Amino acid sequence: MKTITRIRKTLGVIGIILLLVGLIGYKFANAQSSPAPAATPTPSSTIATPVDMTSATTTAPATAAATPVDAPLAHDISDSVVGKPASTAVTDPTNDPSGANTGGISDISTADPKNAGRPTALDIANQVGKNKIAINFVWTLLCGFLVMFMQAGFALVETGFTRGKNAAHTMAMNMVIYCLGVLGFYVVGFGLMFGGLNPLGTLGGTTVLNHEFSIQLLGKTFGLFGTTGFFLTGKAYDVAVLTLFLFQVVFMDAAATIPTGAMAERWKFVPFCIWGLFLSMILYPLYGNWVWGGGWLAMLGSNFGLGHGVVDFAGSSVVHAVGGIASLAGVIVLGPRIGKFRKDGTPVAIPGHNLTLALLGVFILAFGWFGFNPGSTLAGVDLRISVVAVNTMLASCAGLFSAMIYMWWKTGKPDPAMAGNGCLAGLVAITAPSAFVNPMGAVIIGLIAGILVILVAGVIEWKFKLDDPVGAIAVHGANGLWGLISVGLFADGTYGDSWNGVKGTVTGLFYGDGGQLVAQLIGVVVCFVFVFFGSLIFFKIVDATIGMRVKPEEELNGIDISEVGVLAYPRDDMFSMPERMAPRPKSS
Repeated sequence: MKTITRIRKTLGVIGIILLLVGLIGYKFANAQSSPAPAATPTPSSTIATPVDMTSATTTAPATAAATPVDAPLAHDISDSVVGKPASTAVTDPTNDPSGANTGGISDISTADPKNAGRPTALDIANQVGKNKIAINFVWTLLCGFLVMFMQAGFALVETGFTRGKNAAHTMAMNMVIYCLGVLGFYVVGFGLMFGGLNPLGTLGGTTVLNHEFSIQLLGKTFGLFGTTGFFLTGKAYDVAVLTLFLFQVVFMDAAATIPTGAMAERWKFVPFCIWGLFLSMILYPLYGNWVWGGGWLAMLGSNFGLGHGVVDFAGSSVVHAVGGIASLAGVIVLGPRIGKFRKDGTPVAIPGHNLTLALLGVFILAFGWFGFNPGSTLAGVDLRISVVAVNTMLASCAGLFSAMIYMWWKTGKPDPAMAGNGCLAGLVAITAPSAFVNPMGAVIIGLIAGILVILVAGVIEWKFKLDDPVGAIAVHGANGLWGLISVGLFADGTYGDSWNGVKGTVTGLFYGDGGQLVAQLIGVVVCFVFVFFGSLIFFKIVDATIGMRVKPEEELNGIDISEVGVLAYPRDDMFSMPERMAPRPKSS
């Protein structure tokens, strides 16, 4: 008790000292920074009257000679913004706590240094253009950062839905796939996918990605893959290209990480690493080029009059269906976990070890999706981002709601795990149509997705006897394809003018364009066939050469130690602490 009393007294003295120091500092600061009285504004120093900038670029009044666009603007215009040209020395600097006086005409870059603080109309026009592109750069990069953080969400969902004895292995796959995917996409994948994109309109209009390998069939051009941009060298060493790379590489990583959940708890680490390189360098870029890189699926509209070709705004098929369908192929080759099915084929539930982690991961993914979908405008100045964001939110909530109600009706309990997958299913489904549908359409798409994920998961497990511990095939595969189809149904014709080079807005069947639905269905078939058989062949080759699956005894004990060498949750009875591993002293 005496010790506690002493501590209280000491803390009290310290608090009084800090309070006195703060009061003295406050009074000293006020004495040093008392602002001078504000001058009364005169008419010439206000900006009440708008300045007609067109007069500097078109025709001057009849009483004056024509003014060239690169001539300095009138001195009173620069005075109206900052009071004096930037070249005038400032002898009495003052602070600006409100920010009202920070920034002005002196911050506009001028082509002629002599005109500093007095920009021409052309200088101002250039600055406006640069600011617009800068806003798009910042928007795209920030959204890319959000999508990158979704990797943490995937890791938590997959680890929480699987058993604790394999948690280190599952987390390691989600971490390592990030570096493997980034490096593979940097070396080859980005060039194959976007090497023929040309131009990047919202990022400054650069045209350096301008080589697409194409073939001619029936008098039509079919783009297959890009041939420039590898290693981000040469002309690809460009600010706009690197902005696009960062945004797109994290999308690719989302597709690459989806099979780590479906194939968890029995997948060898070396084959997994090879998979990460295969997807990022070959599988994902090829299909991605056909839809997003100006390839042949995107050209179905201009070549054959099928709407705007295959339209996938943010990746229901390019990202999620690719990952989900590849998971299906991998699960077929890998086989179910030991104990998943009884001898009569009846599935046995294998609960995950931490529902808290899994649902936290769902929330992180839902948050990151606000970068995933709205960021796909690649333009912060595109005001459609509000529609995309709201549609994304509504579909996620609708998917969660319908999945929860369905499980409540079927089992008598709401089942938060399946509700979480319903939320993700709604997000996956709205990813392709998020920019093209109205809020009501988004809700309908999400409601259907929440039911679809449960039905498909049941068919996969009960009908086909496949083991997907986290439901990745149903969430990403089935709902990725549903999202692609929904564009062809619900696109309301209010957005997407000249999408994929086709005049007019994107319009679905319910709003008058059946051709768009046909294009979307072609995209569904191509996505499934190409990704499924491409992945199946890859996994078969790997299984026949180095083997895909861990040994049965390792699987039963947990594959943390055997595959990655550490335990996620060391037990007290194991020699897991350094002091326990140290040699004991010899007895005398």
